Amino acid sequence: MEKIKKTNIIWDKKDLLGLEELSAGEIELILKTAISFKEISERSIKKVPALRGKTIAHLFLEPSTRTRISFELAAKRLSADTIGISGSGSSILKGETMRDTAQNIEAMKVDMIILRHSASGSAHILAKNLKAGVINAGDGCHEHPTQALLDMFTIKEKLGAIKGKKVSIIGDIKHSRVARSNIIGLCKLGAEVTVCAPKTLMPIEIEKMGCKRTYSLEEAMRSADVINVLRLQKERQKKGLLPTIREYIEEYGVTLQKVEKFCKKNIVIMHPGPINRGIEMSQDVADSDKAVILEQVTNGIAIRMAVMFLLSQYKQK
Repeated sequence: MEKIKKTNIIWDKKDLLGLEELSAGEIELILKTAISFKEISERSIKKVPALRGKTIAHLFLEPSTRTRISFELAAKRLSADTIGISGSGSSILKGETMRDTAQNIEAMKVDMIILRHSASGSAHILAKNLKAGVINAGDGCHEHPTQALLDMFTIKEKLGAIKGKKVSIIGDIKHSRVARSNIIGLCKLGAEVTVCAPKTLMPIEIEKMGCKRTYSLEEAMRSADVINVLRLQKERQKKGLLPTIREYIEEYGVTLQKVEKFCKKNIVIMHPGPINRGIEMSQDVADSDKAVILEQVTNGIAIRMAVMFLLSQYKQK
């Protein structure tokens, strides 16, 4: 992995709410910081005292496995004290608002809150009402900044650079916060981004984000250095967006046969997880040597360590 050129960027943000709020330099600073934190995770003793004495709350009000565990591991490897709160185990079930819950947590002198919520904009609302730092771990269909950051980190690690690379994002673009954050971040760092989906799963005027659109899986695959395949998010879809799952698989499912027929030999295949094997991606593709899905998971810890470390450097004005 080629190291990013030294920059004079100084982190001055209390929160990480999305990549839309970050400059290219700030994104590069996170990626650069993550390089050293990945090395820590490869040691026999995977711990540094960078956040010793800090307390981080994981407020996950929507189901999560990889993101929640990754944030928890990242915090512990930085020596922070952590508390985990789920929707089913919080006073929100008793009628308390998310804001009241978070302010009560902050009153216990918590330094940082990691929020996962089903409502778009929830992290922004929380950040406006708290002195503690807020990290968006996914808000509705809006953004998932750390997922996009770990995806970009993985691309740079595999291909040596992001600028000029052609990245195709395939699948349920309309409902994907991962797609939004990836488009924003990749375009800021100079990648050429193409999105591919059925018309019913393609946002209107998506080109305004700086990407190209296509409804042809073959076109998206032929042009790409990287394909990032998204989960079909049935829980967020309204009825009637797809005729049948079988037809979606035939038109947009990424199979080994299609990869061998359409893709470059050195194609990098990504997926943010969880994978619906046999739907958006076949089992033989997910398990192939072209797929870097488990490397993405590993890199997620380094990225989240970097983000928490940088936010801890913020000084209240």
